[in-house]
Amino acid sequence: MMPDDAAFDTKAFTGIEALLLSVIDSRVRFVTGVAGYPATALMELLLKHQLEGYKAFWMTNEKTALEKALGASVTGQRSMVVVKHVGMNVLSDPLMTSVYHTIGAGVVIVAGDDAGARASQNEQDSRFYGSLAEVALFDPATPQGVYDAVMHAFQLSEQAKVPVVIRITDRLLDSKGHVLRSRQNETTATFDKDIWKLTTKGKHQRFHRESMPLLEKAVQTTSLNWLRPGNSRMGIISSGYISVLVDKALSEPRWKGHAHLSLQMVSPFPFDMVRQFISECDEVLVVEETEPYIESHVAVTGKVKGKMTGHIPYGQVEAEHIGYALDHLGESRIGKYTEVQTIKSRGSRPLCQDCPFMPLYKCLANIDVMVAGDMGCSIRAAPEPLQAIDTGFALGSAISTACGFKDKGIAVIGDFALAHSGIVGLINAVGSVDDVVVVILQNRVAAMTGGQEAPDLMSVVKTLVSDTIVLEMPAYTSDTSNDAEDRLKGLLLSKMDQKGVSVVYLLGKCTKQ
Repeated sequence: MMPDDAAFDTKAFTGIEALLLSVIDSRVRFVTGVAGYPATALMELLLKHQLEGYKAFWMTNEKTALEKALGASVTGQRSMVVVKHVGMNVLSDPLMTSVYHTIGAGVVIVAGDDAGARASQNEQDSRFYGSLAEVALFDPATPQGVYDAVMHAFQLSEQAKVPVVIRITDRLLDSKGHVLRSRQNETTATFDKDIWKLTTKGKHQRFHRESMPLLEKAVQTTSLNWLRPGNSRMGIISSGYISVLVDKALSEPRWKGHAHLSLQMVSPFPFDMVRQFISECDEVLVVEETEPYIESHVAVTGKVKGKMTGHIPYGQVEAEHIGYALDHLGESRIGKYTEVQTIKSRGSRPLCQDCPFMPLYKCLANIDVMVAGDMGCSIRAAPEPLQAIDTGFALGSAISTACGFKDKGIAVIGDFALAHSGIVGLINAVGSVDDVVVVILQNRVAAMTGGQEAPDLMSVVKTLVSDTIVLEMPAYTSDTSNDAEDRLKGLLLSKMDQKGVSVVYLLGKCTKQ
């Protein structure tokens, strides 16, 4: 790497700013992203700074976001894909294939994990995709770690000819620290079409003979994985932003002598380094969020404590959790974290009271029909007091879910979710001649992820489903609510009496955009 003229800036950068700097300094030329917490803020920053030499695009689907980036890669452009953790599920298909097929210029996937599920349908841990996809995965702890991870990731991606994943969290993006910068040359990596001489099995064999050894060497030698020795026989292993919390805990006098192994590259798993560390300790505490990824690799020995022994809670980890675990390390198993969070204990996050679609939710609450909702605003109508939605699984899933009901039901889906993947469910519903009423809420924005524009697929839907009705929803007031609710109830019940697929388009304007 070539040194930058201003290699060190005395100004402290946030993690999100450090990531932007790394995109510029690693000569990224192509960025795609899908809205969703905590990835939205990063993508918006990257869109804002496109004059730095790259092009950035909002996408409606993570699979297509990665596929577009792969297209950039095989034509010599370094590319980055920005998604939230559940988006990794959607892009996993081309990710798995690209590992065998190889790429051209480097491809880095930034996976934003929502530890604590502040704005997500689950708390899944993206680190497991490193093992599943057989790719390198970085879990940086600080702004400098973020910057270095991106710079190393692009180089490693091109050396091993596979995408690389970097996991981020909201607290990492908000954290501050100095960043030592460097600058890479433009990539000369190209796609090698000789890969087509191999069978699929042969491509996998090539991967394990050529690519995997490079990834395994990188994880054992990277400076991103570091050890802070101690003068006691007690050790802590951590990864990601949690390493910062561990360091703060170990600054207290009573725990100052404990050793700390921080892993910022966790896939392939650094077995040699971790086993050596454990062998030199009498007790080892693994502190990580959200799942026991590291712990599950090393828990064969009884000296290792963590989530699986009850010392650290599942999900998001706070400083007080670390302190409690250190105070109770002598216990083989503890049962402190037994409370199950409820909406009441956390605090309600209800629908906006002036939502133009409120008459629909009040109507659905009074119809004795199974209703499938979708990820987005509509899912907030499931708990009390509305209880208008019966079930909901994933973004774009409402139509297919409703088609599986024993009796005819209703699917409620937003226009962004329809474009993301729900349109496939509608195509299948028409092809299978299912009995379902589909209510599409069109406000032309992804309301819960920052107001990104949603594609208008109304003409496509009308072509697919001849029985499509479009209704304009007026601004919501208590005076208009009852009339709109009665009108919708009569319409939906009449559609429930019909066979086949019916679509009701409700047009409204989000009052928060």
